[in-house]
Formats: sequence, C-alpha cells, structure tokens
Amino acid sequence: MKLMQNSGVPIYQQIADSFKTDILAGRYEQGEFLPSIRGLAKDLKISVITTMKAYEQLADERLITAAQGKGFYVNAQDSEMIKEQHLRKVEESLTDAIAAAEVAGISNDELKGMLEALLEVDK
Repeated sequence: MKLMQNSGVPIYQQIADSFKTDILAGRYEQGEFLPSIRGLAKDLKISVITTMKAYEQLADERLITAAQGKGFYVNAQDSEMIKEQHLRKVEESLTDAIAAAEVAGISNDELKGMLEALLEVDK
C-alpha cells in the first residue's frame, strides 16, 4: 500500500480507499481478516489512531466487521452494492475529467471523442 503525504487526501482516507478497492475487487474474501491495526500502523510507519480511523470508516460502510479480540474481517459483499460502488467511482472520475476538460478548454464534442477513442483502444 502506497501512501502519499502531499496528496491532499488524509492518510486514513487513503488507507480506507485502498482496502475498499481491494475488497470490492475481490482481493479479500468474505471472512478474511485484515492486517491488525497495530501491525498495519507499524508497517506503514503511521499512528495506530490513523489506522483505527480507516478501519472504523470501512466498518461504517459495512465492508468489514470487528471481531472482539481478533481484529477486523471482511463482510460478504452484495453484488448490487459492489456495482453501485463501482458506478459511484466511475461518476467521480468522469466528473473530474469534465472539470479538467473545462480548464483545458476542451469542448464537449472533443471530450466525447476522447472517451470513444479510449473505449476503442481498451477493446
């Protein structure tokens, strides 16, 4: 897991986002335990409080659950919820692309053309 100190995104958010991406992509299976809070904090050379905040956020989103004395494990993921999470991520990325295009003076038609070209390259 790579953390960027100067990204403007809080460290706990970067950690939560990284785990969220991995969970939704199926890199963690249902019931699998995440690294311990202390172990992750030590590995990343960050505060235990920061790690705890990231895990609490994931728990609030119902992606993980705390098991008393054992740590945090991954919850079963509903396929509709996973699809919705991915849709939200796509919408955020497209919104960022639209904003960047406006700054660069790219017209909507040019932007659509770029998207179509990228979709063709990806096939």
